[in-house]
Formats: sequence, C-alpha cells, structure tokens
Amino acid sequence: MELTTVWFVAIAFFWVGYFALEGFDFGVGMLLPVLAKDDTERRVMINTIGPVWDGNEVWLLVAGGATFAAFPHWYATLFSGFYLPLLLILVALIARGVAFEYRHKRHDAQWQSRWDTAITFGSLVPAVLWGIAFANLVAGVPIDADKEFTGGLLTLLNPFGLLGGLVTLSLFITHGATFIALKTAGDIRVRARDLAWRSGLVAIVLTIFFLTWLQAKTGSPASAAVFAVAALLLVVGVRSAYVGREGVSFAGTFGAIALAVTGMFVALFPDVMPSTTDVAFSLTTTNAAATDYSLTIMTWAAAIFTPMVLGYQAWTYWVFRQRIGTHHIPTVELAAK
Repeated sequence: MELTTVWFVAIAFFWVGYFALEGFDFGVGMLLPVLAKDDTERRVMINTIGPVWDGNEVWLLVAGGATFAAFPHWYATLFSGFYLPLLLILVALIARGVAFEYRHKRHDAQWQSRWDTAITFGSLVPAVLWGIAFANLVAGVPIDADKEFTGGLLTLLNPFGLLGGLVTLSLFITHGATFIALKTAGDIRVRARDLAWRSGLVAIVLTIFFLTWLQAKTGSPASAAVFAVAALLLVVGVRSAYVGREGVSFAGTFGAIALAVTGMFVALFPDVMPSTTDVAFSLTTTNAAATDYSLTIMTWAAAIFTPMVLGYQAWTYWVFRQRIGTHHIPTVELAAK
C-alpha cells in the first residue's frame, strides 16, 4: 500500500474517532437546557463528559495536523475555501471550552446560566457546520486548475449541504442522549433514554435519506455496504433505547456515526476534494500529497505515538466509567439571578 493511501486511511480514522467521540460531547451540550431540570442535574450532565471532552478534541487536532503534513494542497484548499464555517466552528469550540472551565468559578445563577448558554451554542454550531462541511467535501465543490476554491459561503449552503448539517445535528443529539442514559442515574437517566429513541426516529429518517442521496451522487459498491451497516446500527441503537438497553443503544449510535463517516471517506477515495468545475481539477491522494520523505517520517512518528494516545484515552474512559447521579453532586446554594 502506498504511503499516500496509508495517510488517507489514517486521516479518515482520526475523523471517525473525532465524530464518534466528540459527537456525544456535542449532544450533551445541546441537551443541557432540555434534559436538566435544575442546576444539580446540569452539573451531573456536565460531569459525564468533564473528564473526556478535551481529550476527544485531540482527534480534531490530529486530523487537522495530519492533513496539513500529509496532504498540504488539500489542507490549503479546504481551509481557505471553507474559511468562514471553520472559523465559526473554532470560535464555538473556544467558547465551549472556556465555559466548561469557568462555569463553576462563581456560585451565581446568572453567571452559570450564561456559561451554560455558551456550552449549548458552542455545541450546536459545530454539530451543524461539520455536517455541512463534510457533505460538501464529499459531494464536491468548485475548484479551478490552480487548486483554488472558487465558490463562496452560499455555495456550501446548498440543499445537500444543509441536509448534511441536519443529519449531524440529529445524530449528535441522539448520541448524546444515549450517552447520558448510559452514564447517569435517576430521573435524568429516564428522560435521556426517552429522548434518545424519539430523536433517534428523526435521525434515522434524515440519515437514510442523506446516505442514499450521497450514494447516488458519488458512491461505490463498497460505500453502499458500509452505509447499509451504518443505517442498521442506528436502527438497532434507537430500538435499544426504546426497550431500555442503554449499553447496546450507545454502541449502536457510536457505530452508526463511525461507519457513516467511514463510508463517506470510502466514497471519496481516491479523491480528497472533488471538483465540480472539472474532474481534472480534483484534488487526489496523488496530486495533493507531500513528498515520500515527509510521509515516511510521519509514518514512523504515528506508529510510535498513536498507540500511546489511544491507550491513555482508553484508560481515561475506564477510570471514569461509573454512573453519576444527583447524590454525587455537593449541594451549593446559588445567588439569585
């Protein structure tokens, strides 16, 4: 296997990990004002992702860094052409991260309410924009002979791209609800489980419609098989939420997101950024790649450090595997708004 293919697979793996893990983080953040009835329950929800949310974002950093180093032309065209949505995602992630750290600094209801709003919108904005960005990335965008994106923001806000945003939004809400049901105890667990299957029904319809459309646009027999399994896992996850099998439910939504993203990269290969202007202008794993020397050095570094990072993250999830309930949260009297 050529090193360009190895790094395409590696970057796909990093994005799969990011969406499958950060997806439930986003879901928890978006559901903060929906599921929690008081500050104690909001703290329970935040504590379910407190030990892992920043580690989950490492997958994004690695995916972006690997793209920059392995496929510099892809990185340049993608980040310049998608500049505004990526900037909005960055601002939202910064606001969300700051909110997690500063929310508890003052025991004041108004102070915490503002940071809770930042968490919610800091989760909502990326959840939608990542779907829009990836839908356009796989379907293709206008690129000229100089490998430059020739469209604008409205180019990305096409029906297919907007559907992609709705799909990731619904999937992440459902994924977050299954995670909350898996990680909490008491009333919030029941409410999360109920919401998971209700939102999951919407996610099933949108996801199947989107994947079918994508398959018709640019799919292959291999991507069709992956998409079919992804849809099946989503149905299993939603059904399991309905009958109260929380572990299976979370595994189902996790697998559905992971395989849906995998299928998108399968459909994309060997392109990395198809051109709708002229197929000859498309960026591929060949014409967008770095030199063999750079890819070789990167491969050795990844072979050494990636297992270490995966091991540490797996250990973190194992340590914080227990359920959290309101009885675990110390009572704090908040100043009135």
